[in-house]
Amino acid sequence: MATSASSARAWIGTITFLVLAPGIVAGFMPWVISGWQLHDWGGPAWVIVPIAWLTIATGAAFLLYAFALFAVHRGTPAPVAPTQTLVVIGVYRFVRNPMYLAVLAIILGQPVLFGSVWLLLYAGFVLAAVVAFVKGYEEPTLTRTYGDEYVDYRRNVPGWWPRLTPWRR
Repeated sequence: MATSASSARAWIGTITFLVLAPGIVAGFMPWVISGWQLHDWGGPAWVIVPIAWLTIATGAAFLLYAFALFAVHRGTPAPVAPTQTLVVIGVYRFVRNPMYLAVLAIILGQPVLFGSVWLLLYAGFVLAAVVAFVKGYEEPTLTRTYGDEYVDYRRNVPGWWPRLTPWRR
């Protein structure tokens, strides 16, 4: 029964964190900045709009998948309720930061869709904040928590530019 309860807590925590963190960063804040008013691109819209939607949808799909992997490992991506094991399966075999990249894809599709330079500047701000968080908090914390396992993972899997082949321990 404890396994079922911990699994349920992991899913609830993961979904809650999904709404609170990426939901605000990639959804609410872009809405505040742009009002989600579609830009009239005129003739080129038949190319520009599908690319924007594809970027957003791809980012959303990868984000949901990466989040689900944490719940499957009976934890959450939230620093207050982490997994007991290092998550190095699925997309994490290609890149260490798929959630951040997915959020950035969602954000970067929106300036194109809404024609907003402010959203593009916001994406730059989010990128700078994420890199600072990863370098200043996340990587040192993961090194302390998982030790050599994380050091080996970090040595073999890039943080921001995905590998072409999946990493195998």
